[in-house]
Amino acid sequence: MTTTSVPVRPAGYSVLRAGPARFLVHRRAVAVASVLVLLLAASCVAYLCVGEAFVPPGEVVKVLLGQSSPDELVVGELRLPRLVVGLLVGLAFGVAGALIQTVARNPLASPDVIGISQGASALTVAAMTFGITSYSVLPYLSVAGGLLAAALVYLFAWRGGLHATRFVLIGIGFAIALRSVTTLFMTKGDYLVAQQAQIWMTGSLNGRGWPETEVLAPVLLLLVPAIAWAARAQRTVSLDDDTATALGVRLGRVRLGLVALGVVLAAVATGAAGPVDFVALLAPQIARRMTRTAQIPLVSSALTGAVIVVLADLLARRLFSPTELPVGVLTAAVGAPYLIWLIIRSRTVGGTS
Repeated sequence: MTTTSVPVRPAGYSVLRAGPARFLVHRRAVAVASVLVLLLAASCVAYLCVGEAFVPPGEVVKVLLGQSSPDELVVGELRLPRLVVGLLVGLAFGVAGALIQTVARNPLASPDVIGISQGASALTVAAMTFGITSYSVLPYLSVAGGLLAAALVYLFAWRGGLHATRFVLIGIGFAIALRSVTTLFMTKGDYLVAQQAQIWMTGSLNGRGWPETEVLAPVLLLLVPAIAWAARAQRTVSLDDDTATALGVRLGRVRLGLVALGVVLAAVATGAAGPVDFVALLAPQIARRMTRTAQIPLVSSALTGAVIVVLADLLARRLFSPTELPVGVLTAAVGAPYLIWLIIRSRTVGGTS
């Protein structure tokens, strides 16, 4: 008597058929992503409508469709470019945080905690001190600084393998050291340069527009295949080392690839808007709690990061009007208490285990 084995579909998943191909789709993750898309769309409409002068949604739609409108200057030239930069920055930080937290297996790991943002800041502020203040050059220096800092953290954390706790602790040490270097450069520059550097370091979308979009958008598009690979690679990295090795997975290479992709995304986003703190820390954890998936969902993390940045910048523009706050001030006000809660929670769990 012969029996035919029937593949068991994991609970909570559905099979998506696209021609001959079949994909397992987490139903709750799809529902959460759909809700986030709607929330992001509503946030974008509110962003374009609300300001010193309120613009009706109908006029916003006209501008977006290229039709003539008396509010074309306000919406199309002032608010829309800044909104697009905020969207792209939020998407990049969300995915970057998800990848780095996946490799580190630690919710405390994010670009602004393990030294990547601080490396970008140090090199950028150093350039400002020596008279390089062009926004056409500074983003590339930020990317170089973030990549260099990440390479140093990875090099010092590697001891025949990448241990999650060592990776985070060494990253925190580099973050503190690089922040001190940044402060040193600020004291060496003149007052105007130091003030400009201080504003940049808080993370701000003020004055950002199409030039930054022209850098961010092509990079994100080019990295889409790599992000698709990362979504699959997450499954193997989340396994314990012995199981993954037994399955033939080269963990060192996979982890290096995921970290490199996360660093590039974080460095590019930092170059466009400065180190907008805690977005990469918050977005993946919020997304994972909403989807309840085994791995941190990249799509939901990206959408959550975009929602956080857009809403935070909207509040930054209007909360203390006519004074405009940097968006990083709002994200830090929410992210810092969350980071403290994570540390306390991890110590409590560690103490009771």
